[in-house]
Amino acid sequence: MPNRTGYLYDDIFLEHELEPHHPESPLRLAALHAVVSESGLLKKLVPIAPLGDENIIIRQIAAVHTHRHIENVRYCRTTGTVAVRAVGGIMAAVDAVCKGSVDNAFCALRPPGHHAHNNANNDGFCKGEGFCFFNNVAIAARHAQAEWQLKNILIIDWDYHHGNGTEDAFYDDPTVFYFSTHRLPAYPGTGYPVRRGEGAGKGYNLNVPLPSRDRPYGKVTDEDLLAAFNNHLLPQLAAVDFKPDLILISAGFDSRIDDTLGDFSITDEGFYHMTGLVVKFAKETCGGKIVSALEGGYNPEGLASAAKAHIKGLLES
Repeated sequence: MPNRTGYLYDDIFLEHELEPHHPESPLRLAALHAVVSESGLLKKLVPIAPLGDENIIIRQIAAVHTHRHIENVRYCRTTGTVAVRAVGGIMAAVDAVCKGSVDNAFCALRPPGHHAHNNANNDGFCKGEGFCFFNNVAIAARHAQAEWQLKNILIIDWDYHHGNGTEDAFYDDPTVFYFSTHRLPAYPGTGYPVRRGEGAGKGYNLNVPLPSRDRPYGKVTDEDLLAAFNNHLLPQLAAVDFKPDLILISAGFDSRIDDTLGDFSITDEGFYHMTGLVVKFAKETCGGKIVSALEGGYNPEGLASAAKAHIKGLLES
């Protein structure tokens, strides 16, 4: 029996544009949504609309970002409006999963979020790091804890680039386990395995740069991604006895073969099987509760194809 999979999308996400011909363009999301629609997949998904109350959204953003950072982003009106709506989207997806309206959900949103830090810029202009403004997944984790009293959140980040903003948000927090696969020394140059967390959060941060030390110069394949989950994440979760109440996925598809900003060789089938592993683990630990949000992916056709496979994995696994 298929899962009830939610799909969060809003045309407003197409209004944000950094500059003409920028790799993080509206074309990415337009291509994704077109493939989901034209393939017939959209008919199998439960639509989710973003939250509309900006005051509620801003209060939750403030659990992760400073008020100065929030105001800097909102100064850029179109980008600020879209970035707030994206946060409202992932919050709505968390609500739907926690209410039981859906089993899991995919958020087709932009701008992405996993590089977003608090910036101290006070020159009147918003500043994004790595095309990110608000950390969607980090805010979703705090929302789940504050509004739904969930204790433990697992964040899985398979973007080609390390989610430095997400790591920093929870580096000393044992209630949020952050797991990342990525390329080193690609941007932002973070994500070394020695970074395991600190204080009470020691052991709750796991970076697995790919490929492994045993094959440092080879292409990164589906098998590498799956092995990182099975051979690194699952043993470490067992070592610290971490049982998630919700799983969040930073779903970056710049780790797919033929991406314009990455050089991994992960296929659509690899994303489908990786999604299946996560769904299986979620059903064993947290009643299947997963919220996935789009991060990178800069070849629009490749992004759309990989996201389709990922959504099918959420539905079918």
